[in-house]
Amino acid sequence: MRDRLPWFLIGVFLAAGLLAAAYRIPPIHAQLEWRFDMAEGIVRGWLRPGESLPAPTGAAAHAVTLTPLPLPDSTATPAPESTAPAISTALPASVHLTAPEWEKQDWNNCGPATLSLALRYWGWTGDQFEISDLLKPDRGDKNVNIEELIYFVRTRAGWLQADYRVGGTLEMLRAFIAAGYPVIIEEGYEIEDGGGGWAAHYLLLTGYDDAQQVFITQDSNRGPDQQVSYQSLDDGWQDFNRVFMFLYPPDDQPVIDALLGPQADADFNRQHALETARDEIAADPQDAFAWANLGLNLVYFERYAEAADAYDAALSIGLPWRFTRYQFGPYIAYFHQGRFQDIVDLADATLYRTSKAEESMLWRGWARYRLGQSTAAVEDFRAALAINPNYLDAQYALEFIGSTP
Repeated sequence: MRDRLPWFLIGVFLAAGLLAAAYRIPPIHAQLEWRFDMAEGIVRGWLRPGESLPAPTGAAAHAVTLTPLPLPDSTATPAPESTAPAISTALPASVHLTAPEWEKQDWNNCGPATLSLALRYWGWTGDQFEISDLLKPDRGDKNVNIEELIYFVRTRAGWLQADYRVGGTLEMLRAFIAAGYPVIIEEGYEIEDGGGGWAAHYLLLTGYDDAQQVFITQDSNRGPDQQVSYQSLDDGWQDFNRVFMFLYPPDDQPVIDALLGPQADADFNRQHALETARDEIAADPQDAFAWANLGLNLVYFERYAEAADAYDAALSIGLPWRFTRYQFGPYIAYFHQGRFQDIVDLADATLYRTSKAEESMLWRGWARYRLGQSTAAVEDFRAALAINPNYLDAQYALEFIGSTP
């Protein structure tokens, strides 16, 4: 037996080497990478169970009262006068736009894949990988936000314009579709397998049917021409402040302004979304996403103290552990309130389950820097750049503190 042991160990090392070499082969790597990532996430969930992010310790310093925060003076953002031509408010009962050629999303790639579908509607001939190569070069990066998608359109498909608004309504979605403009939305949903829980997903809306009360969606995961009920869509859409993105030829700007009405003005749009969140809190003070939406809209207006209170309430009620994989309002609000340890704690919780979240690395780095932990801050900024070398905020952070990538 002793004579066989060295040969056994040599065999183990050789087998491990062969497996490691095989894992580097692109087709094998593509098939195994996401499975290993999923397995790691499940194991980490077993080791540290819990479906919600931790409530910030800074919130314990003052009682979080689950009552609506006061709104700013209603005259602060009056409805702007629109010079756009009026359009008919009578919408057809059913609209089905020509769906673009469908493309199955790659792992963690619903944002680029959905944008690819939207661009194809307007004649673009690329695919999701042309987008993800710029916005998320690492397949393990699980998030691309709306601003990044718009950046791609404006810099790589400049013959189109792209914009977004928040606080949308089902009627507004239908109006855009009826006018010939597919709409991208981001929504929350419950994963049926693979560890389960709440996550985010993009959808391209290309039609609707009032009789059936459904939208027709191009879902980069489930398939083309999927039907989603009005109520189901709105329920998940609320999780992301009812954000919607639209593409259009620049010459169509007057039509877009007419569709948006007074909400063509970004400040007025945010005021509307803020009031919607406040109304939803009044109806249900235990609605964590309504509090989070309130916080996000207050961040837009740089009302950081109130935003921090709103996020304290949301996190005390319970936000899903993936929330700060996709949304970064809590980091911004807490940073401007000097609550740096709360940022570190929140980012730690996020990165434990989502190791490749460059935005959380960035904000943890800034918090550590303000806490006097410059070496740790540099490590975070460099780690963020390792995931996404195109991440301009991380590049700026290193330049700001006098370091190099």
